[in-house]
Amino acid sequence: MTQVSTRTETDDRQTFRRDVQGLRALAITLVLLGHAGFAFVPGGFIGVDVFFVISGFLITGLLLAEVDRTGRISLVGFLARRARRLLPAAGVVLAATLLLTYLFLPRGRWSQTGWDVVASGLYVQNWRLAEGPAGYLAATDAPSILQHFWSLGVAEQFYLCWPILLLAVGWLTRRRAGRLRPALLITLGLVAVGSFGWSVHLSAAEPGRAYFVTTTRLWELALGGLLAIATPYLVRLAPWIATSVAWGGLAAILLAALVLNPGQPFPSYSALLPTVGTAALIAGGLTTSQRGPGRLLSWGPLGAVGAVSYSLYLWHWPVLVAAQARFGPLDPPVALGVLLLSAIPAVLTYRYLEQPIRTARTVTINPGYALRLGAVFTTLPVLAGLLFQLTVWPARQAPLPVAQLPAASDRPSPTGSPADQQTAQGAALLAADPRDDRRGAPTDKVASITPDPMLARDDVPDVYQHKCITRVPDFEVLRCVYGDRESEVTVALAGDPNAATWLPALQVLAQERGWRLVTYLKTGCPFAHYRISLNGVPQPRCSAWVDQVTEELTGDDRPDLLVTSGLAYAPMRDGLILTDEEADAEAVAGMRRTWEAMRAAGVPTMVIRDIPRMPMDVAECVAEHRRRLTRCAAPREEIWETGGGPRQQAAAEGQRGVRLVNLNDAICPTERCAPVIGGVLVYRDSNNLTATYARTLAPRLRAHVDEVLN
Repeated sequence: MTQVSTRTETDDRQTFRRDVQGLRALAITLVLLGHAGFAFVPGGFIGVDVFFVISGFLITGLLLAEVDRTGRISLVGFLARRARRLLPAAGVVLAATLLLTYLFLPRGRWSQTGWDVVASGLYVQNWRLAEGPAGYLAATDAPSILQHFWSLGVAEQFYLCWPILLLAVGWLTRRRAGRLRPALLITLGLVAVGSFGWSVHLSAAEPGRAYFVTTTRLWELALGGLLAIATPYLVRLAPWIATSVAWGGLAAILLAALVLNPGQPFPSYSALLPTVGTAALIAGGLTTSQRGPGRLLSWGPLGAVGAVSYSLYLWHWPVLVAAQARFGPLDPPVALGVLLLSAIPAVLTYRYLEQPIRTARTVTINPGYALRLGAVFTTLPVLAGLLFQLTVWPARQAPLPVAQLPAASDRPSPTGSPADQQTAQGAALLAADPRDDRRGAPTDKVASITPDPMLARDDVPDVYQHKCITRVPDFEVLRCVYGDRESEVTVALAGDPNAATWLPALQVLAQERGWRLVTYLKTGCPFAHYRISLNGVPQPRCSAWVDQVTEELTGDDRPDLLVTSGLAYAPMRDGLILTDEEADAEAVAGMRRTWEAMRAAGVPTMVIRDIPRMPMDVAECVAEHRRRLTRCAAPREEIWETGGGPRQQAAAEGQRGVRLVNLNDAICPTERCAPVIGGVLVYRDSNNLTATYARTLAPRLRAHVDEVLN
């Protein structure tokens, strides 16, 4: 999600521009429509890019005006003005967000929110999001209630660095009259070019990270700064040229909102359309013309929205996330209604907090007092976020140890004794044929749940701790070896993180049988020879990774057995994303090609059918409904054919050297899929088993593996 501070130095009546205030209103409107989910504005997120250019223009212009007026820049004075205008409202919203989290968000998200408050209060939330759980572990998580603070972090980091850069350039040119602006043009031009080049590179290599980091956004702020420096030249534009440029800029912004979508690499080249459009609109407005868009943007109601845009930005996202957590996914009109309701606390914050502090004589004439006030509004929410961790986060609970898992012979039959049933855990409680076993049916209450649903996010396969999953932007082959490293029998596990789901079960078998177990795993990449896209972005590095792994698995050190599984991905052909039957056919053909290469090399392949995808985050649901667990169950018929299972089954049918193993009856035995079976939480999110439950499936996997190996 994308937002940025829209509050800038607008109390100087000589430089105040009503058209820029209206432009803020347009930007926040695009953001609200985008976050409401309206399909006709898929690029509503570009409102943040509009804000960045505005910030660069106004802040640079005000600093230059101070130089022209006084011959110097007061760094303390500048920071004091930023502190009194931005920090109080942000601090109040951060504190209110903790309350919203406590009242509406599932307990499993409380700890994340506490740390998000700390990061947001320190204005480093963008780096927390960029460097957070890479790719897959975060892919199924709900968005942070403070995710929008990433762009505030970018803006604040800009506010800290920009005046220092201007001071440095001013010092270097202090003995050369009239050289400051040319020197600044060159300096900011270099910053803009370097940042833009890095943006293009990183958006292609690591699109998730590129979206958040400051270094890929500096060029947008620098563009606004260049515009401010060039103002003395731009005001000489002929009115008809300025009018044409301004209307063209407005058209570019609106076009960007209509044609860009969150799936494409961004910022990169795509961000040129809204940013250059914003720069053109501002530049054209420097020359007054009744025929330009400035007259429209200066309309009173737009100015009113622009005035409260910062507070509205701060409040809208926490209110929307809280509503979604309470009521579930919202249709766009309902979501927009929720966002409009957030205008109530936004207006109150502006009227009774922002404005009084901005205009208070004490903080206006005393920069030190303003800085201390800003420090208070920063420190209090940070401390509150830390305290939130201590008061709401439970003690850690260890997952069910492997040693406690029953062996295959200990599994109770349908007529097993009560004593046997009491010692069984998870899937081991179920009959040998688990279909319709009532012990796997949903029930409202259970004696205990392992792992605790509040800790389920950490109940993951060991490869996450060992960092043995290749990230999305990379194609380096990472390997981890488990079991007996000197064993003569090698089992390989290859695929995406849904294949990694089966590592805990395979580790149990490797320990029992004395195998050498080697993993080849990559986020967002199936082990199959077909080209894919993720969120509309082609993934050529996935194909390169598959080629390397295939070469290794069919080489001199080929394993005795390959185990694989995975999600369903969007196949591509000739640069186009395939859908429906074409997509299924392409994926099936790609899997068959890969498995045929294994068979030709003498490597038998076991395909574990992908597990059904639940319609909710199971761990979060169970944490909220420990006494009504049936609320976290799902109809089997609605989820049975989700995930990559149908394609895997079609690909394995009739292919020599391939065994398809389906353990899903032990994951969902009855007509409604239970969230807890045998005292064990089944899913850690919506489409991944907890490592604990996966281990309880080891006895059911044992017979299949032994048969293939023997």
